[in-house]
Amino acid sequence: MKWSRENLLILLAIAAAATALRVPRLQERPMHTDEAVHAIKFGALLEDGFYRYDSHEFHGPTLNYLTLIPAWLSSAGKLTEIDETTLRIVPVCFGVLVVLMVFVLTGALGRPAVLVAALLTALSPAMVFYSRYYIQEMLMVCFTFAAVLSGYRYTLTRKAIWAGATGVFLGLMHATKETCIIAYAAMLLAILLTYLPDRDLRHKLRDWKDQIRPGHLVIAGAVMFVASALFYSSFLSNAAGIVDSVTAYKTYLSRAGHDNLHIHPWYYYLKMLLFSRYGSGPIWSEALILFLALAGMLAAFKWSDRFECERALIRFVSFYSILMTVAYSVIPYKTPWNLIEFLHPLILMAGVGAAAIIKYTERKPRLFRILLGCVLTLGLGHLAGQAYLANYEYFEDPVNPYVYAHPLSDTYQVVSRVEELATVHPDAHNMQVEVIFPDSDYWPLPWYLRAFPNVGWWQEVDAKTLAAPVIIASPAVESDLMRKLYEIPPPGARHLYVPLFDSHIALRPNIEITGYVRNDLWNAYLQTK
Repeated sequence: MKWSRENLLILLAIAAAATALRVPRLQERPMHTDEAVHAIKFGALLEDGFYRYDSHEFHGPTLNYLTLIPAWLSSAGKLTEIDETTLRIVPVCFGVLVVLMVFVLTGALGRPAVLVAALLTALSPAMVFYSRYYIQEMLMVCFTFAAVLSGYRYTLTRKAIWAGATGVFLGLMHATKETCIIAYAAMLLAILLTYLPDRDLRHKLRDWKDQIRPGHLVIAGAVMFVASALFYSSFLSNAAGIVDSVTAYKTYLSRAGHDNLHIHPWYYYLKMLLFSRYGSGPIWSEALILFLALAGMLAAFKWSDRFECERALIRFVSFYSILMTVAYSVIPYKTPWNLIEFLHPLILMAGVGAAAIIKYTERKPRLFRILLGCVLTLGLGHLAGQAYLANYEYFEDPVNPYVYAHPLSDTYQVVSRVEELATVHPDAHNMQVEVIFPDSDYWPLPWYLRAFPNVGWWQEVDAKTLAAPVIIASPAVESDLMRKLYEIPPPGARHLYVPLFDSHIALRPNIEITGYVRNDLWNAYLQTK
């Protein structure tokens, strides 16, 4: 379908809006613990040229390998040479790509549905927020959408290239995150629910079965395996990674129902999207998307012959979005970024719902249509406003529902103070630093202290090691630390330590940091003031 100049300008405007909301100030928000973990994992790949999949943590390797592109473009060869922008630009690009990919469905959904869906994808606070997070979710959304688009194109053309493309993206889903099996199951069940109950579509499926070539299924399966295996095997340098990618499910299935830290009620995601307000913070809601998605589902089963949409496709997306929403709601283990995996298909249905409403009101009085347009415009504006607040005003504040156990900007004060002390220490950045937190609860400090190679990371105070000149610790270990500094060393071997910070410092909400610096180093630092 050809696009007019006007529609092309609209496409560019939506892409520009998506980019404008996602790109600025990528370094401003402190790195989340998960982001920092992935960043350190990527650093090993960047510096050593090798990646080993861990079946217990970190998820799939696509994020790490794709981050090599911006790192190489910036001529970075070490972890200390990259920053938050280098990392976060990867999910940003995939977030914008997801917006643009909606336009591929113009012929199937019609222009009104596609334009609204693209706008909602561009402006959704959740979609924007997690497009700026160095985690796998936005890549997962993009590869899943690409698999659906490729599969749909195959049903139209029966060409091997689309069977292969579908296999590639299904494989990339698996190489991105273990939760791909939820999407696989939802896709398969959605296909069955789409075709089997409907006599006309069931007949169409029977014809399709007669035309499909078994060789194309083989191609799709083979390419899917190769795409996944290449990443998990670290491009054939770690064959065990392929097996590990399967055995990993034992870990993740166990974690899904037994990690009390992340266990939430079934309505956790829906409540977050419908209405959230914490304390005196803003009201957050993406209810417009849910309302329009419901209208889209109604249209898919009641009015699909009345407007410009491909019936089988919108019914498939309807079932898929419902199944994904139910699956993620039923699983006890919940983190807020997981919601975008079912929010995206709901946004596609919201575009269909908007198109159905527009079609339904064509014969209504002009004033009614104007009011409808105003409501839709105000709703989009409200989403855009929330997206701005979430990403540029409340980016670390717990009143933001998309913020989850997020580090505070106090983290920057910790790093700044250590950097200042390094300027007067004889060893500079090679000076020793001790970080002591039970349960390794010191993240994201490994990212922020990456320029200091002699940092010791401890879960408890080690009385046998010599105390470092700079110590960062949890208040929980303070009594043991004082014993190490002032009771265990013999007289004459003790050093006086003074507080590292002159105010309350917190790593995350309710996670306080204490710090100590040897008195001679502190005095040397004060002399530079």
